[in-house]
Amino acid sequence: MTKFIFVTGGVVSSIGKGIVAASLGRLLKSRDYSVSILKLDPYINVDPGTMSPFQHGEVFVTQDGAETDLDLGHYERFTDTSMSRLNSVTTGLIYQSVINKERRGDYNGGTVQVIPHITNEIKDRILRVAKETNPSTVITEIGGTVGDIESLPFLEAIRQLRKEVGRQNVLYMHVTLLPWIASAGEMKTKPTQHSVKELRSIGIQPDILVCRCDRTIPVGLKQKLSEFCDVPVECVITCQDASSIYEVPLILEREGLAQQTLDLLQMEQGQPNLTQWEIMVERMYSPKYSVEIAIVGKYVRLSDAYLSVVESLRHAAIATHSDLRLRWVNSEALENEPAENYLAGVDGIIVPGGFGSRGIDGKIAAIKYARDRQIPFLGLCLGMQCSVIEWARNVEGLIDANSAEFDPYTNDPVINLLPEQQDVVDLGGTMRLGLYPCRIQPGTRAFELYQQEVIYERHRHRYEFNNLYRNTLLDSGYVVSGTSPDGRLVEIVEYPKHPFFIACQFHPEFRSRPSNPHPLFKGFMEAAIPLTQPTPTAPKPVQVS
Repeated sequence: MTKFIFVTGGVVSSIGKGIVAASLGRLLKSRDYSVSILKLDPYINVDPGTMSPFQHGEVFVTQDGAETDLDLGHYERFTDTSMSRLNSVTTGLIYQSVINKERRGDYNGGTVQVIPHITNEIKDRILRVAKETNPSTVITEIGGTVGDIESLPFLEAIRQLRKEVGRQNVLYMHVTLLPWIASAGEMKTKPTQHSVKELRSIGIQPDILVCRCDRTIPVGLKQKLSEFCDVPVECVITCQDASSIYEVPLILEREGLAQQTLDLLQMEQGQPNLTQWEIMVERMYSPKYSVEIAIVGKYVRLSDAYLSVVESLRHAAIATHSDLRLRWVNSEALENEPAENYLAGVDGIIVPGGFGSRGIDGKIAAIKYARDRQIPFLGLCLGMQCSVIEWARNVEGLIDANSAEFDPYTNDPVINLLPEQQDVVDLGGTMRLGLYPCRIQPGTRAFELYQQEVIYERHRHRYEFNNLYRNTLLDSGYVVSGTSPDGRLVEIVEYPKHPFFIACQFHPEFRSRPSNPHPLFKGFMEAAIPLTQPTPTAPKPVQVS
């Protein structure tokens, strides 16, 4: 029987439910339990695919092409398990499904209500994950904060589910904040008490409290929380702030989170195997090099817009014994000032993905700077398209070269829609989403990094390399090192007369893992190291044993 763990959050938003859920998944997997993690998001959008990155951060793409919340990236990175569209559910998706059923007559003319129709649909989505993936445990994160009106149907659904699948098969975990009040010189439990009271008022009694804090929780305070919130004192778990999210599983293991979870769910206790994770964390705090990487994009005001890119760089930094320093560069600034003003001294430059024409000329200027100055460069999706435009303009002399996305009337659309896409109006109708194969050309830098002839990578884009210009660019020194298996679609381009200049049409950042960095990011970081200085003394990690 699959066990169900529900993670709610209280007091403030962005409390870290996703990291706690992902960390628990890691701890259970380290004991040989299979895990699937589900995110229930209370917003009414069907998915985040059309939402601004400033509103919602990164859109994480699963292998089957679902556009999902960035927390699914954390789930995959921590558990090393690929998620699917089953693992991301929104209020919009729930209501859309219920309304479609009503229109088809599935409810036999009955009045459609939040209870039971909406809550039944939510429960069906949770149970579907268990049925189709058959994991030992399904961890479900409820988005938002307890007390929000938007999340009430989700909370009601998970309350009902305990009765339906058996009390011994369901666990409620509440992540909350214990703020330190400097003027009083003490940590306060009242916000947590009120948050738990709110949960209990709708019929949910948390079994475990995970308390976010910036310092150790005194034993007396844990006992107070235990008494006021009706939670055993051993189930009041400290989750102290860490220098890296990858320390969190080790902190929670030391606090006994997995042990208490398994006891409450009547599951067999097993010895965790966290050796590799501990080695990874130790290595993260003992770097030999200090590497500064510039990320040139138009959403840099919110770093979460490029979350998977940043985490992939961190994975590569760990693997290469490097201390990663990031320089965020707004591509719009490079349209009015010399690139030197913003990029001087960096060890590598990344131009990530995006949509729309804003800041494009700044990205092109950054790519030219990297190519001219022999600075390692990695282009991702739109970054590849900009690198093709830059080459066409500055090497081939096609001054008007552009993408048809930015200038539909350009004389040289080196990036364009495929012929069969031209008449599709729906925004998602022309998208290439999810996992696609790519054939690597032997003898290229890409083949050297991947060591495979056929790879699979995740895509999220509409426009493609225009094959009418392929021979023109090849004749001038560009190399097409990766294509679709039929050779029709260009997937990877590189410039051999450069320390590291690779750009890909896909999003490699979605497949990187902390213990297994993506080959392109690792190769990029290795190329950047020769430009670096020895690292200063780094902070020490928390004790992991």
